Amino acid sequence: MASFTLIIYEAPYSKDRALTALRFATTCDLEGHQVRIWLFENGVYLAKKGQKPAQGLVNYGQMLQDLLKGGIEVKACVVCAEARGLSESELIEGVKLATVHDLVEWTVNSDKVITF
Repeated sequence: MASFTLIIYEAPYSKDRALTALRFATTCDLEGHQVRIWLFENGVYLAKKGQKPAQGLVNYGQMLQDLLKGGIEVKACVVCAEARGLSESELIEGVKLATVHDLVEWTVNSDKVITF
């Protein structure tokens, strides 16, 4: 099986890139691949607690929670989160704030790195 690091730059609900990334992660997990998710720039908003999308819209936060429950590791750039006023206590349980050094380690140890 392959290992993937997904880097998500896009905020939820603005375009479909973040949704596509989460769908890709779910499929990787279902097929038995290792997948890790790194949230960069506005992508850190994917991990914001308390998302309440309008009726009929996908709840990105719930998708992320489901992936975390399945054992997928999710980290958010601490610099990006702090710049946007987000603290770790405001993030979905299980999402860790981390530095770019962690991302370097992930990319070095992944078969594929994909950005969204």
